Parts: sequence; C-alpha cells; structure tokens
Amino acid sequence: MSRPPRVVHKRRETITALPLYYSGHLLKKHSKDTDFKKYYGELRGCSLFLYKDDTQDTYTEKLDLDQLKSMESDSPYQKKEPTVFTLSLSTEKVQLKMDSADTGEVWRGFILTVVKKELPSKLQLMPGQVLQLKEVLAQEIKRKSPSSRPPLPPRPGFLSGPPSKDKLSSEIAECFFDVTRKEAEKMLEENPECGSIILRPSTMPNNYALTLRQVSSSGPVMKNYRVTQINAGFVIELETPVTVSSLKDVLKYFIEKTEYRLCPFIPSQPYDTLIVEASPAPKCLNTTPRAPKPLPKAQVSPMLRSQTKEKILPNKPDEGEYVIPDDPSDSSLNLAQLDDELRRALKQRRENIYVSTDEKVSPYETKLNGKTTM
Repeated sequence: MSRPPRVVHKRRETITALPLYYSGHLLKKHSKDTDFKKYYGELRGCSLFLYKDDTQDTYTEKLDLDQLKSMESDSPYQKKEPTVFTLSLSTEKVQLKMDSADTGEVWRGFILTVVKKELPSKLQLMPGQVLQLKEVLAQEIKRKSPSSRPPLPPRPGFLSGPPSKDKLSSEIAECFFDVTRKEAEKMLEENPECGSIILRPSTMPNNYALTLRQVSSSGPVMKNYRVTQINAGFVIELETPVTVSSLKDVLKYFIEKTEYRLCPFIPSQPYDTLIVEASPAPKCLNTTPRAPKPLPKAQVSPMLRSQTKEKILPNKPDEGEYVIPDDPSDSSLNLAQLDDELRRALKQRRENIYVSTDEKVSPYETKLNGKTTM
C-alpha cells in the first residue's frame, strides 16, 4: 500500500531536515558503472537525494553538491533528445541523464544556482522558472548566511551536525553488534535469557537497524526497524517518524513503548569455578628462613698472671684428668709410717734448736756445775 504524497514528503523533510527546491525522475551512473539506474531525485539544500521511486521514505544515495567543480553537458542542446550531464566532484565523476533537454536545463539551472549562489547565465528557461530560481537563490543565501543577531549560547551536541565517529562510538549502547538481520534473529532466538533487543548496522551506509524479539499470544515474533541518521540525531522509521538525539534514546523509546517488557541484549559473561593452586617457587629462590647472624664478641685483653702466684699455687689437673684416691686398705700402714716420720722430724728439729743455742752464749755468763750460767 503506497502512502499519500503528502505523508512521504513530510517524512523526507523530517529525515533530511533540508528545504526542498526541485524534484523529478532522472537516471544516474557512476564512472565505474556501465548502465544508468533510474531514481527519483530531490534537490534539498545543496544536496541531491536519490530514491528508488517517489514512494520511498528514506533516500538510497546522497550527492553533496558542495564538492561540485563543474557540470558539463555531453551533447549540444536538442529539445526532444535526452540530455546527459557530467558532474565532476572532488572524489568522483557522476553522470545524470534526463529524458528531455528542457528537463535537463531546469535541473542544471537549480543545481548551479544553489552551488554558486548566483543565477547561471545563458539559461533557456521560461520566465516563471527563472522566478523560481530567484526565490530558491534568496532562500539558500538566507540559509547559508550567518545570523546578524547576537551570538546564541552553545547548541547541544546533537544539533551541531552529524556526530563524529569517536562520539558515535561512545554513544553506541552495549547491545550493538556488527551482525546481519539473520544473525541477530538467531542470537535472540537461541539466547532469550540475555535480552530481546539488538542494535545493528543497516544495509544502507551510515544508518542502523533494530531487531527485537517480542513474545505474543501466538508465540515469539521477530521484528526489524530502520533507524536513519540525520543532522539532528536519529529517526525511527515508524508510521509516524520519531526523532531522537542518540542511539541510547532509540533503545529508551522502544523499552518505554513496550512498557519495559523488552530489554537490551547483553550476552552473559563466563565465570570461573576453580581456584588454581599457586605454582611452586623457582629453585633459584630459597624459601627457608635465614638463621640469625651471630653477634660479634667483644675484644677483651687477656688476663696477666703474676709469676709468684703461679709458683705458689699448686698445679691443677687438666680438664679430663681424674684424681685417684688412696686405697683405704692401706690406711693403717700409712698412719704408722706417717707417725714415725713425724717423730723423726721433731727429734731432728730439737737437735737443731739446741745446737744453735749453745753457739750463741752471752759474755756475762759463768760456768756452774759444768754448765754455763749467768
């Protein structure tokens, strides 16, 4: 069922966020292509959006005419013959083919007007068409010219232009996977416990798609939605398009609309169940505790002994020697012998005493009874 032209026009305006200047059927061919392909073209701002037909909501290809260097006709003007123009861009060359020379002249007039910001010379157009070019020129100059009003506060990040790759990667949710539609549906079908929403790349460049698994009364159902990137953020391609500022807001919209019955797909992470024992220490390392180092002994000078004391003191037996006591059976013999020696020593001592006394006589002595007297 085709949508009314008014609805399609509104959706395209929401997606591109640019004013429409001219539109119509045409053929396009890249320099590497062999044949022309049919498209429905819309000149919005300084960009040419190409659709497969006039009922398609989202453009298939976009040409940035800001990079246009020249637009040359491949054949002289012939009113009823198709016209082919070669557009030289900064990176490639593209050929546009119109079904008649008059249609080609109108396309050339609008493209050169928005690119050069002036009316082209030598145009074979009707006065009404020239008036349309003047209106488009004024509108485009106003759109491109800086505002004369005081500077406004910084705009939000999602309004400052297409998000950069670094910023976009930081905003991509955890449920984003670089998979195809079939792979995403298989992941949701085999792992329903991990979630029900997968965000993935779209087959169209710089766009996204959302695959979800929704449980209904008749069983699980797989659904896929297109998410288009625009200057102001992202557009969720529903019957009534919804514009959000980031991919996370895309997920938030679906979760809230389904009353939190859906959740992002996050694969479960494996956990370890065993504790690995510590490996033994290398042989070069000694794990036994070290013995404490002995404390150094104090240096003390040796003791000096006097020679007299050594002579007086009896020699002590060396360590390890034993003193053998006398045999008790010889005690009576020893006592008798000792007594005899003692008597002889006393007798000898008396004799010595008497002899010394006789030799030292005083001069006052006289002899009495044959003895010396005083």
